[in-house]
Amino acid sequence: MAEHLSQSELDYPFKLLEYFNGFRVSKVIFSACELGVFDLLLNSQEPLSAQRVARELDASVDGMERLLDALVGIEILEVETTDGTAFYSSTDVANLYLGKGSAKSLHDMIIYQSQTIYPLWSNMADAVREGRNQNEKTFGLPPEDVFQAIYRSEEEMLKFMGLMNSSWVLDGHDIVTAFNLSCFQTIVDLGGCTGALAREMVKAYPSSSVIVFDLPLVVESAQKHFAQENDAVVFQTGDFFSGEIPAADLYVLARVIHDWPEEKCLSLLKKIYDACRPGGGILLVEALLFENRRGPIMAQIFSLNMLVQAEGRERPPSQYTHMLEETGFQNVQVCRTGKSYDAILATR
Repeated sequence: MAEHLSQSELDYPFKLLEYFNGFRVSKVIFSACELGVFDLLLNSQEPLSAQRVARELDASVDGMERLLDALVGIEILEVETTDGTAFYSSTDVANLYLGKGSAKSLHDMIIYQSQTIYPLWSNMADAVREGRNQNEKTFGLPPEDVFQAIYRSEEEMLKFMGLMNSSWVLDGHDIVTAFNLSCFQTIVDLGGCTGALAREMVKAYPSSSVIVFDLPLVVESAQKHFAQENDAVVFQTGDFFSGEIPAADLYVLARVIHDWPEEKCLSLLKKIYDACRPGGGILLVEALLFENRRGPIMAQIFSLNMLVQAEGRERPPSQYTHMLEETGFQNVQVCRTGKSYDAILATR
């Protein structure tokens, strides 16, 4: 970082202050989502005053005006003044990504970040000091059972599923088209959650059969809360760690390997190799670090999140290649999408 600090930064630390206040900017967006600001503005036929927004959302006028002005400051909302009164409206970006009703809504992702990830990160210093997750300190749950914490109630499970759904609505197309997967007739998305990534698979490869394989409670919730009409995705229940996994031509592990230490990953990958049909393959989806671990910053941040929430880490391509080859896979290919998540394809 030092090489990027200009003399003006040494004179006054603008960039450092921006970093220090980053959590406040996040909370501005989080709070607006939780209060329903973006939904209200999205559904409004006209710009609204702070008084009107406050009344509709049962909030104080003073507090809402400050929040709306901050959202204008970070260019998420727009404002125009008429006869001395400020009227607020959403930008196209806010309408596309921050309202619940949008096809590309990240609302569920934001709620999860605010209500689950943010409290965990309050204990980051302890996570670094102890080298383990902070589920016990944050939620009162044992650190060794990661998904007991993530699925600690139906409400929390739905928040997590909403996060995953938002992720693949945003990044799914780039992932499933990173390689040509049309040669794989039967595709099983292990831990496929809501089926959002699997649906992107179906869109890209309509001649393939796509199965989501996940825990019974997850499948039940997915079919209850995230079902789509004329859904071509098939859901199947099971536990890929403790039970059998269905035969397939291609297995997908999206944001799964990063949750766990290497020994557990190797055990799972070997199990998948043994179940995989000859000529089949495996697609890993993760945020890849550079080989020297000096970026990308998003992957570095995600790796810290694995420390504070789970048992794993983000890894560079060489580590995934090593694990895949050690468990029998070959012809490892890596594709960086340039976005949040990357893809690795290997064959049996």
